[in-house]
Amino acid sequence: MQTQAITREMQDWVAQQLAAGHGQHEVFQALLDAGWHAAAANRALGLQAAGEAAMPQPAQAVPRVRADAAGAMVDAGDKWVTVREHRSAPELWVFDNLLSAAECEALIAAAESRLARSLTVDIRTGGEELNHDRTSHGMFYTRGENEAIRRIEARIARLLNWPVQNGEGLQVLRYRRGAEYKPHYDYFDPGEPGTAAILRRGGQRVASLIMYLREPEEGGATVFPDIGLRVRPQQGSAVFFSYAVAHPTSLTLHGGEPVKSGEKWIATKWLREREFI
Repeated sequence: MQTQAITREMQDWVAQQLAAGHGQHEVFQALLDAGWHAAAANRALGLQAAGEAAMPQPAQAVPRVRADAAGAMVDAGDKWVTVREHRSAPELWVFDNLLSAAECEALIAAAESRLARSLTVDIRTGGEELNHDRTSHGMFYTRGENEAIRRIEARIARLLNWPVQNGEGLQVLRYRRGAEYKPHYDYFDPGEPGTAAILRRGGQRVASLIMYLREPEEGGATVFPDIGLRVRPQQGSAVFFSYAVAHPTSLTLHGGEPVKSGEKWIATKWLREREFI
C-alpha cells in the first residue's frame, strides 16, 4: 500500500473537527470515507492528540496470549486451544476449539428465554441505550453464575492470563437474518461525559473475546476494516483482540456483517483493567 503524506491542510481539518466536538472515532471514519488509508488517519489523529496532550494514556497491562514454542497451541488449563491466526497490529488471535459443541449449545439453551433487544452503553450518561447500529438480541450471565460459566471463565482467564474478576459477565447474543452490528470500538471514549461513571466499575476495557456458539448458514462474519480481516463464524472458535490505548490508533474497529441465512449465536467477554463490580 502506498504511503500517504500527512499534509498541513489535513492536520488543520482534523484540529477543526476535534475542536467542534466531534469524537476521534468520527473524525477517523470521516478520513477513511474521504479516501485516506487507516495508517495515515491514525498518524494524523495521533499527531494532533500529541500536540494537545490529549492522547489517552495506555493501560499499564493488557491480557496476553502465551502460545507454545511453535505458536500453534495455547494452554487454557483444562484443554489446549489451537491457534488459527495471529496478528500483531493489533494484537489479535483467532482460536479453534475454545468451546466444545456441547458447551456452545448449553450456553444457548440457558440464554434463550432471557433474550432481549441488545443495548449499547450510552457514553453521554454512563447508562444504556437502544442503538440502531446493533440489531441483535442478547442477555448477560452473572459472573460465576453456574458451574458451566465458572469452567469457561477459568479457561478464558488461563488462556489470556487475566484474572476472572477483571472480566464482565459473559454476554450471549443471537443474530437472526438481517441482524448486524456495524463497525465500532469496544473501549469507552475518554472524551465523552459518561465515561467517568462507566470506568468506576472496573476501569477501561482493554480486550475483547468473541466466541462463536452457532454459525449461520451464510453471512455474519466478524470484520476488522482497518486491517482487512474477516473472521468466519465456526462453532467453538473465537477471536481475541486487545487495545492498550482507547483510541482509533488501536486498529480495533470491528463489526458483525449482516446474517444472510440462518442464525448466528455468539458469546462475548469484555475484559477490564481491574476488578469489574
